[in-house]
Amino acid sequence: MTETPAEQTLVVDIAGEPTVALDATQETPQRRTGPLGAILRAPFEARTWKELAYLVLSFVLGCAAVCYLFFGFGGGLYASIVLIGIPLLAGVLLGGRAWGRIYRFLGRGLLGAHVESPPDFTRSSGLFGFLKSAFTDRPSWRAVLFLLAQSVLGVAVGWVVLVTIAMVGFTAISPVPWALLDPVQVDDNGVEHHSLAQFGTFYIDTWPRALAMAGIGILLCFALPWLIRAICWVHRMLIVHLLAATPRDRQLAQLRASRRAAVDDATATLSRVERDLHDGTQARLVTIAMALGRAEERLAAGGDARDLIAEARANSKEALTELRELVRGIHPPALELGLGPALETLTARCAVPVDLRVQILRRPSPAIEAIAYFSVAELLTNVVKHAHANRVAVSVLPDSLRSIAVTVRDNGIGGAPRPGTQTVTGSGLAGLAARALAVDGTLTVDSPAGGPTVVTMILPNEGPQ
Repeated sequence: MTETPAEQTLVVDIAGEPTVALDATQETPQRRTGPLGAILRAPFEARTWKELAYLVLSFVLGCAAVCYLFFGFGGGLYASIVLIGIPLLAGVLLGGRAWGRIYRFLGRGLLGAHVESPPDFTRSSGLFGFLKSAFTDRPSWRAVLFLLAQSVLGVAVGWVVLVTIAMVGFTAISPVPWALLDPVQVDDNGVEHHSLAQFGTFYIDTWPRALAMAGIGILLCFALPWLIRAICWVHRMLIVHLLAATPRDRQLAQLRASRRAAVDDATATLSRVERDLHDGTQARLVTIAMALGRAEERLAAGGDARDLIAEARANSKEALTELRELVRGIHPPALELGLGPALETLTARCAVPVDLRVQILRRPSPAIEAIAYFSVAELLTNVVKHAHANRVAVSVLPDSLRSIAVTVRDNGIGGAPRPGTQTVTGSGLAGLAARALAVDGTLTVDSPAGGPTVVTMILPNEGPQ
């Protein structure tokens, strides 16, 4: 049986950055082993050694963080008697962001904790504005709380874990120093024992006892990785909950990105309207005015001006046609009847046969209808120009009670370009992604080489909330 290679699916998320994912149904199945195999492999896996390295580094950094908190906040509070300590406290608090970056870097590289960074610090103008911004900066306070947790987890617990690891490792290799160093212990009766360790009156002074002790150490070596993983799981949870961006931070970032996308799209639309008016309609109106001026002069001289009047009339008709097209580009008149009739008119004019299916629970807002209409229009234009397709299917269906899914599928050659490689303002898939982003929507492109190409936009019924 031949395995089919996984095809790449390109998803443009709400932040507008393209993400490449593999189809989950085509992933190569992972080889699974039982619990015994996992236990036997654990000491030799790279994950174990990475997490051990993190524990060592977190212990060292934790000691430095304790000194930082003690001298920073202690010195700041002491110096606040003469007011200079208040800016010092603000600086120490903001320094928590630097510590957060260090721990996120270590967590990403050694623990696999891939978390999103919180938004950058934004300060207000003036000294008092800076102090207010610093003392109300939530990521800084959460980073300081993380450092306090590290003083317990990274230093105290870390020290116990590292000592335990050292003792287990020494126990596993104890026959080597026992044989080479010839340790001697004297009991209460003055009798010397060639022993590396003792438990009460029981001495490890023979090879069978030394090898048995080493065997216990080796068995404990297979249990140590699970202790390390348990401690590192707590570290990972602290990084995720205290150093990563919160849902509120992500929502603010999404709102800022949506605002930028809306501003860019509005700017591009205004530029297009201004260009069309200046290069098209305005030029024709100037031509009409000149033709009428010459006609007026000819009539005043007693000549025949019918050809000039006919020329002005023809130019006026063309100007009206251009104005209609320009207005239609801003808001198509067909949308007055709804998205379904507008798409019927649009698909009927397409050079490639289109199968249209529109079934929505309730009519979306005018802004959403306009985005859906122009997106379908641009996608159909791309199909005609680049896809070499002979059939297109367009569907507008409910995605949930609050959103609709607009899908355009063609049987062309595929290979649609990544939206991230285009300018996110005007046309192209990047422009469609920006339009969807402006209303808290998403754009998904699935276009393997050889086709088919499926573009799906998920749009809210009422626009951004």
